[in-house]
Amino acid sequence: MGADENAEQEFVPKQKKSSSEDEKRRKNITPGSLMKALIRSGGGTEKPKDGDQVIFHCTTRTLDGVIVESTRPEHGGKGNPIKYVLGKSKMILGLCEGIPTMLKGEVAMFKMKPELHYGEVDCPVAVPEGFPERDELHFEIELIDFFKVKVISEDLGVLKKIINEGQGWESPREPYEVKLWVTAKTGDGKVILSHTEGEPFFFTFGKAEVPKGLEMGIGTMARGEKAIIYVSSLYLTQSPFMPVVDGFEEIQFEVELVHFIQVRDMLGDGRLIKRRIVDGRGEFPMDCPLHDSLLCVHYKGMLLNKERTVFYDTRVDNDGQPLEFGSGEGLVPEGLEMCVRLMLPGEVALVTCPPDYAYDKFARPANVPEGAHVQWEIELLGFEMPKDWTGLSFKSIMEEADKIKNTGNRLFKEGKFELAKAKYEKVLREYNHVNPQDDEEGKIFLNSRNSLHLNVAACYQKMGECRKSIEACNKVLDGSPAHVKALYRRGVAYMSAGDFDEARSDFKMMIEVDKSSEPDATAALMKLRQKEQEVEKKAKKQFKGLFDKKPGEIADVGHDSMVEPNPETENHEAEEVDQNENEPERVREAAPMGLFARLWPTGRRFFTALGLERCSIL
Repeated sequence: MGADENAEQEFVPKQKKSSSEDEKRRKNITPGSLMKALIRSGGGTEKPKDGDQVIFHCTTRTLDGVIVESTRPEHGGKGNPIKYVLGKSKMILGLCEGIPTMLKGEVAMFKMKPELHYGEVDCPVAVPEGFPERDELHFEIELIDFFKVKVISEDLGVLKKIINEGQGWESPREPYEVKLWVTAKTGDGKVILSHTEGEPFFFTFGKAEVPKGLEMGIGTMARGEKAIIYVSSLYLTQSPFMPVVDGFEEIQFEVELVHFIQVRDMLGDGRLIKRRIVDGRGEFPMDCPLHDSLLCVHYKGMLLNKERTVFYDTRVDNDGQPLEFGSGEGLVPEGLEMCVRLMLPGEVALVTCPPDYAYDKFARPANVPEGAHVQWEIELLGFEMPKDWTGLSFKSIMEEADKIKNTGNRLFKEGKFELAKAKYEKVLREYNHVNPQDDEEGKIFLNSRNSLHLNVAACYQKMGECRKSIEACNKVLDGSPAHVKALYRRGVAYMSAGDFDEARSDFKMMIEVDKSSEPDATAALMKLRQKEQEVEKKAKKQFKGLFDKKPGEIADVGHDSMVEPNPETENHEAEEVDQNENEPERVREAAPMGLFARLWPTGRRFFTALGLERCSIL
């Protein structure tokens, strides 16, 4: 056999951690049942370990030298070496114990009793046809190579050998868009196809555009990683990348993962899609915005038409300033916020959004048609994490509340009423968890909460939502019926809505509960009377001669006869937000409304609901 001076030596298995099944198999190794003779020394000092793929040639002989089987072509084999993964592949016991003792390039002879090869009780490896499983045999092994591999499929049909580590933790997955360099080779090194020049090969993960096993291996790679992915015939599915796969037992794909774009299907139905164009800073999802974070973004909105019409750009339409909004405050379309919540600081993403998550349920810009699909290009500049008020003292809580309230006041003065309202409502939500400990704290807390509700009412008033302004005032008056400021603000809202009797009742109530408010209440009543006189005067003019028509003639009542705003009396100054609970503000000019709406508010809502812009009176 050409063995060296070490000749045949009794093999003593090393103790190592293993499963109970492996331990049970090792009990079959009795003294003299496995012997090793070194034929040719290997190189280096490293030996195979569990998790390594071992590549070796094997020739099996009887003790008198008759070849039973071999992988070598000179002995009748195909010339293809055997590939196993130690600790994973099903192997005869003698090789399980013998190969880990070898060096790379080493040739050794293992003499095995039947119980160490195919004669083992419950042997996990099928016995080759005609094999002398009851005989003591020699196994000549040449260890060609071994290296660490990652097992991709449990049946070992897909394995990966890492050449160069990548960067980051993230790997491609469905439906990510992937760019890579790739070469496919047979086991003997023959190149089948190669894509290593020009532009990297591009495919969408999960669309069966590459063989199944290759995609499985790529799904374990990091950006910039280089690896060899070993794919057996079971996982060599046909694809646009490789139309012909028949006739190959295994293909080695040499892959360099150049880049991949994170694509998220936010709804799971392919309608709301977020594509990451530029990576952000940090680790996903730990460094993404939390609920109630203050977000700072630049974004550009485009219609999904042929021209990609831009309908809004913060860098153009917001004086170059980014947009700041609180997460969960409903200040941007739902689809936009959903995607920003999954972004990292510095990330740029392209979001394709259906109408029901864009502007069909949100204030639609004038140049965005109803039912429009849109696309946003979003850059998350940064965000401020919400401060946890848990455990703070009452004083600290009120200080934090004042900071947010002051921000709301600033936004109000800037005319950003929706943003201001969101700030006030944020504090009110936090107040749901505040429990004052004594009467003094209770009074401070009540005054602050009432002030916030009235600020919300002022925002609604400015936004033209009088009914919601009245509801906000009611939240104060339900607990404090004599609250002068709330009575005044509700009276103004009633007057704007055309409910003159309710407004008059609130202004008179102000005088009853607080004589010091009489000047303001009197001024408000005068303004109310002036409004009523204007309505009466215009009503007479509008309906003059209306009932003088002959039977069958029609008199039209339309936009031309409705009350128009008076530019001389229109107040263009921003209403000041509540700063002092003891001083109600002066009466502001209410937005004029049409005569028909004033005479019959219910009818106005009725005709509006029907979609009638004009009405005809017979």
